Amino acid sequence: MTRLFRHTAAFVPLRKKAAVVSSPKKAKQAIGGGILSGLRSARRGERRRKPWRKTQSSRRRRVTGFPGTAAPYRRKTSREEPAEIRDLAAESREETAYAKGYDEGYRTGAAAGAEEEVASLLPPYTILPDVSAKEVMQAGLQGYLHRLKPLMKPEEVYRRLEQSLAAGQPLSVVRLGDGELLALAHDAVLPLEQSLAAGPFLPTAGITLPDHDARERLVEAVRGADVIGIPTSRLPTYQGLLFPVLRHFGISHETLNFTVSTINYALHEQKLLQQLLQGRQVLVIGNKAVPLANVLSASGVHVAGAIAPVNGFGDISRVLAEAASHAFDIALVAGGIPAVVICRNIAAELGKVALDFGHLADKLISGELTYD
Repeated sequence: MTRLFRHTAAFVPLRKKAAVVSSPKKAKQAIGGGILSGLRSARRGERRRKPWRKTQSSRRRRVTGFPGTAAPYRRKTSREEPAEIRDLAAESREETAYAKGYDEGYRTGAAAGAEEEVASLLPPYTILPDVSAKEVMQAGLQGYLHRLKPLMKPEEVYRRLEQSLAAGQPLSVVRLGDGELLALAHDAVLPLEQSLAAGPFLPTAGITLPDHDARERLVEAVRGADVIGIPTSRLPTYQGLLFPVLRHFGISHETLNFTVSTINYALHEQKLLQQLLQGRQVLVIGNKAVPLANVLSASGVHVAGAIAPVNGFGDISRVLAEAASHAFDIALVAGGIPAVVICRNIAAELGKVALDFGHLADKLISGELTYD
């Protein structure tokens, strides 16, 4: 196993959103608030029994509150926000502060790590004064410019799609993210345990590891796809897995047409998707095919059909058989990881154009993005 994983990028855990945890200060405030509530109740009962005037100290406590309490005692007005709304706002601020702190820490750590890496490459008993790690990398990159591989731009992908539609020729545009790469890598270039640790979300994306048959189907889909969206990130679970996976399965990246893995969003943002679908018969495939079809229909797109759901790799044959029963020009597939295989097979078996639509479907359905 050691030799098998020798050329794989070092594995690091993925960043996950941290849960909001109550701080000791909040706990102290809650305790103080409970004490204050009890004292208020006691004072109310005492006022009913003892009609004499409040003392100055009592009035002062009523205004300023007790030390350590969350807020001074005051009568609630109709304009005061409910406690649950204030709590949600506080949690939102904490999450924002956490994300900002994480990003700042990540950037600082990455910069420090780069400087240490450069230092480790220097000859013994030498230093490199007044030259940053970034400058070293920029200078060193010049020697590798001849190995740069261009990615297809959105307008180039659009032209390929448009030409194929106009000529009635098949074309598949698929996308590889961390889920697809972990599925490809498991028990091949990455131990199953690490794949499971890095991809707890994989079952909801259409695959439960280990699944070697699904992995092989993905490999063949990647090998035969016309345009492949890949992540630009060089982190371990992105390009750190992509090229070891291609090498392991004997696929030369030089023969593949790459674009960005967010090509679906780029086509939409630049209004190229809207031009592409205009006047075309569109088949929609995925768990949310029906609401997506409704959104597209409301925007003037002619929807030829909606196929739902896509229940993992075991459901691919049924989906393709149902797709064959529709007359369509282009299929938009939002079916998780199986979408890669579905898109490739729609092109190879049905002779049609297929685009891996991904989570763009969710954003159009929710209204976060609009089709027009």
